[in-house]
Amino acid sequence: MDASFDGIAGAERSLSEAIVHERARLRGFIRRRVSDPADAEDILQDVFYELIEAARLVKPIEEVGAWLFRVARNRIIDRFRKKRTESLEALSAVEREYAPVEDLLPAADGGPETAYARRLLLEELDDALDELPEEQRFVFVAHELEGRSFKELAAQTGVGLNTLLSRKRYAVLHLRARLQQIYDEFIEP
Repeated sequence: MDASFDGIAGAERSLSEAIVHERARLRGFIRRRVSDPADAEDILQDVFYELIEAARLVKPIEEVGAWLFRVARNRIIDRFRKKRTESLEALSAVEREYAPVEDLLPAADGGPETAYARRLLLEELDDALDELPEEQRFVFVAHELEGRSFKELAAQTGVGLNTLLSRKRYAVLHLRARLQQIYDEFIEP
């Protein structure tokens, strides 16, 4: 009986040592990728919880440090996906249709993985814009990227407001279809 108790106590000691040894590095890793300190702390706690669960279920972990960082990276990606999905679901269909491009892109300050996803989507957006007919591209760029109003564009071009809205809508539909695959890779689980 004492031998099995020592085995459990030894395992608990090893687990405690791993947590103490990796806590600072793991927290730094997470904080560099997650801007909100509360979210970073939640992820850190989730990672340690998974470690304890894995040990409780007697799942062998050969390299605890590497395992912890892999779990942390996965939790960061999961949290990013969840927040993007929640923020998009909060928009009505009309708001999604006319939402500024910036609202649909990953945040500029969300860490290296988010910056990579943002850069990739912007590069693809640029390529997709080149595919649009000139009238649609003009309206989309003027309204979305330059922040000009439809009223201002109508006065400048002499084109009716409804025609401008229609052109932008067709541009948005094309861009959405063109970018959906890349978007899904980063947002969908």
